[in-house]
Amino acid sequence: MRSQRALLLNVSTKSSLSSALLRILESDFQVNVIGKNGSESDPATLSNNFARLIKSNDPRVIFLVTDGELTADNGRVIESIRKAAFQIPIIVVVEECGPQHVFELLKVGAADFITSPFKASDVLPRTWRLMKQFGSNEERTQSLKVDPRLQELLGESPEFFTQVQRIPVIAKCDANVLIAGETGTGKEVFARAIHYCSARADKPFVPVNCGAIPVELVENELFGHERGAFTTAVTWQPGLIEEANGGTLFLDEIDCLPKLAQVKLLRFLQEKEYRPLGSSRMRRADVRIVAASNLNLEEAVGAGKVRQDFFYRLNIISFTLPPLRERREDISLLARHFLTKYSSEFNKKVSEFAPDAMHRLTAYNWPGNVRELEHLIERAVVLCEGPILMTNDIALSAVPSGRHESLQEAKTREIARFEKNYIQGLLRTCGGNITRAAEVAQKNRRAFWQLIQKHGIDVARFKSTHPDN
Repeated sequence: MRSQRALLLNVSTKSSLSSALLRILESDFQVNVIGKNGSESDPATLSNNFARLIKSNDPRVIFLVTDGELTADNGRVIESIRKAAFQIPIIVVVEECGPQHVFELLKVGAADFITSPFKASDVLPRTWRLMKQFGSNEERTQSLKVDPRLQELLGESPEFFTQVQRIPVIAKCDANVLIAGETGTGKEVFARAIHYCSARADKPFVPVNCGAIPVELVENELFGHERGAFTTAVTWQPGLIEEANGGTLFLDEIDCLPKLAQVKLLRFLQEKEYRPLGSSRMRRADVRIVAASNLNLEEAVGAGKVRQDFFYRLNIISFTLPPLRERREDISLLARHFLTKYSSEFNKKVSEFAPDAMHRLTAYNWPGNVRELEHLIERAVVLCEGPILMTNDIALSAVPSGRHESLQEAKTREIARFEKNYIQGLLRTCGGNITRAAEVAQKNRRAFWQLIQKHGIDVARFKSTHPDN
């Protein structure tokens, strides 16, 4: 049965990781372990011998057991494997790994990653799926289905473009994703982009607004029910997880899930198993979870609204989408895109904005973000009687864009701006080294990392600006 070969490369300082993984893999694979006694685990030595190791072992999959942070040596190991065996998936194995380190591992060429504690129900299905993907199409990214909605990822501002650049890298793995951002910033558009840029593109993308499901029906909606589970359950009813099997389940407003549903969904996140209402047996489903919230979930955890373990399971990879008022250079681009879209849809010959009308759009603060802008342009196109949208066609909300902020609002905004600029400046000076930057800021590393996450700063883009990196 163990006809497939796997190569396990151990460059970790924690040998228990390799041992725990080996016990799982041996049920399905012939595994050759390199570096299990520490004698062959020097990254530089391994990098020089990958062609020989791969030729002699002929693996279908390679596991790289490493420490959490991506060191320069480990990065070179992954890049060397990719050069020696571009058609073989590399799965990085770590004890724990923050969202930024996950992104860095994927960026240098890892196909996926797994963290301890290891479970056969998670490791083996993911491994077989990756092997199938790589084996069936070495250039699989060239033939992925592209959904027209990806064209809605419009923007040229640095904050927005940084997040868009991450999508192809994040899409190729199976890690859970958490998208933060105000209402209307495009969280579902990003979730769809991740799905349709992934190997799951030909499987369902199932969106659900957790805030729109009555509390008493949440479990039934997610997990489904068996016949006779309750009075009106006359037939078997699959849930959203079953509907999304093989694809992606997008859970918007995840903070609205009641605590009991969080507990039950947590089991699915950990084990890929769930129990429909009224059923006596567990079911399995291969589903990637992308969740979103317009709240700060760390604060929601502190307030007791969201379970901490549930948050940690969702927050493997995180996106923070900037509000439209922080990317004003994109307003005219988006407005013209929506003008073209709705002029065509409603067969109206409206082709341009009057200068005063565009000025009014760019000066507004857009509390409803891109969604508010789109709906405004749609309404304006419907009501416009000429070829140009005039100022009186732009029906902004009753809240004036030029209203004065309160002292506290202005203070909060300026502090956030200062924090972000200060942190980015430190990271640029320190070449993306978080530990060194935290020391300069005189903050502990964990607190400094939380600030980086709070402001959605991409540490990777500062790595190449320092001579030591």
